[in-house]
Amino acid sequence: MQTPLNTVTLALTGASGMAYGLRLLECLIAANLDVQLLISQAAHLVAKQELGITLPARAGDLERQLTDSLATRDGQLRVYGREDWNAPVASGSNPADAMVVCPCSMGTLAAIAHGMSDSLIERAADVMLKEHRKLILVPRETPFSALHLENMLTLTRMNAVILPANPGFYHHPQSVESLVDFVVARILDQLGVAHALFTRWGDAA
Repeated sequence: MQTPLNTVTLALTGASGMAYGLRLLECLIAANLDVQLLISQAAHLVAKQELGITLPARAGDLERQLTDSLATRDGQLRVYGREDWNAPVASGSNPADAMVVCPCSMGTLAAIAHGMSDSLIERAADVMLKEHRKLILVPRETPFSALHLENMLTLTRMNAVILPANPGFYHHPQSVESLVDFVVARILDQLGVAHALFTRWGDAA
C-alpha cells in the first residue's frame, strides 16, 4: 500500500525539456502538495533558451515569483539554492516523501548514480536512495551512450525509477502541450497523484 504524499522535492536541471518540469510543478501545486523546488544554474539557461523565460537567480526571488504566478497557499512552495545545506532535503532526518528530477541531465544522473553529492540536488537524491523513498529521474537525451545506460541500470538496481521523457501518441495529441502532459501524467502516476491529463489506453476517447 502506497503511503500518501504530502511533500515532493522537484529538481530542474540542465537537460532539454524544461516544459515538463514546469508543468509538473503546476500539477503538484494543483494537487495541494507541498513542493520543495531545487534548480541548477544550467536549468536557468534552458528555461531561457526553450521557453523564453528568465527565472530569477536568487532562490528567494524565484520563490516569490512562482508563489504569485501559481497562486500557492502559504508555505506550499519552498525554493532552495544550489548550496543551501540547511534545507530539509539535505538530511535523512527530514526527507520529502518523494523526489523527481525533471528534466534530468546526464551529468546529474551520473552524479546521483555514483553518490557525488556536490550540490543540493545530488544530495537530496542521495537522501532519497538511502532512506528508501521514491526517486524518479526523467532524462531527456538521445541517443543514450553505453555509459548513460549503465548509470541508469545502476540507479534502477537502487530502486530509482528511470522515466525517459518519451511521449506516446495513442491518445492522438493535437498540440505540444498534449505531448508534455502525457509525460507529466506518467510521472504523476508513479507518484500516485490523481489526474486527468490524457485519455488512458483502453478508455473511451
